[in-house]
Amino acid sequence: MAIIQITTLEHPGIDIFCRLTEAQLRNKKEPSVGIFIAESPKVIHVALNAGYIPIALLCEERHITGDAAAIIERCGDIPIYTGNRQLLAQLTGYTLTRGVLCAMRRPQLPTLEEICTDAHRLAVIKGVVDTTNIGAIFRSAAALGIDGILITPDSCDPLNRRAVRVSMGSVFLVPWTWLDEPIEILSTQHDFRTVAMALTDDSLPIDHPVFAQEPRLAIILGTEGDGLPTDVITHADYVARIPMSHQVDSLNVAAASAVAFWQLKFAKQC
Repeated sequence: MAIIQITTLEHPGIDIFCRLTEAQLRNKKEPSVGIFIAESPKVIHVALNAGYIPIALLCEERHITGDAAAIIERCGDIPIYTGNRQLLAQLTGYTLTRGVLCAMRRPQLPTLEEICTDAHRLAVIKGVVDTTNIGAIFRSAAALGIDGILITPDSCDPLNRRAVRVSMGSVFLVPWTWLDEPIEILSTQHDFRTVAMALTDDSLPIDHPVFAQEPRLAIILGTEGDGLPTDVITHADYVARIPMSHQVDSLNVAAASAVAFWQLKFAKQC
């Protein structure tokens, strides 16, 4: 292993951990060389188990033979940057990661066709920009058996550092890709019926028996503030709502996704 002792955060090798923006890490012009940052031993192990390729590690000195030891054994000949706790604590949020950060290569994403081929329940994320919500949706999708996730370009990147952390590595477990085509393509070319999660006068309660009869269903989730655009709701095959009590009008999109995934996956199995 190549252990590199750093005494300043200006060390050029750690730019990826503390100075590059998310856009620079993602490298939109050359996504094949883009990277992302995974935080905490548990999340890094999930990524490694899923086949993600590490390129550099940053950890406190004490973790080289502690929390990072098993990770180092799995990472091969990559640079391992290390320094004392006082220095590394200057990195935003560093003390929340149990002292281990790993830079990893972005994967080649599956195609829309590959996502849809054997799937029965998909999630479509439309315009969700909060990293915490993206991470939470992925965690619910993984836990509740959603087969794949499609994300419109106006949504947050699932490999955003905070989204990865909030998901507890679930972004590595559920197949996902960007949906650059209109959502209707799922109905017209891939044999899915779409269900928009929205509050409208003609929406159906989410436990309506019609959903259990659909072999292939794509659940569309909208932005945190305004929900789904009118045109998305209009073009959906169904509109569904989660019944509310005590005059509460709606749930946060992350909470709503968990309810929707549970009900619509469970309903299919019954």
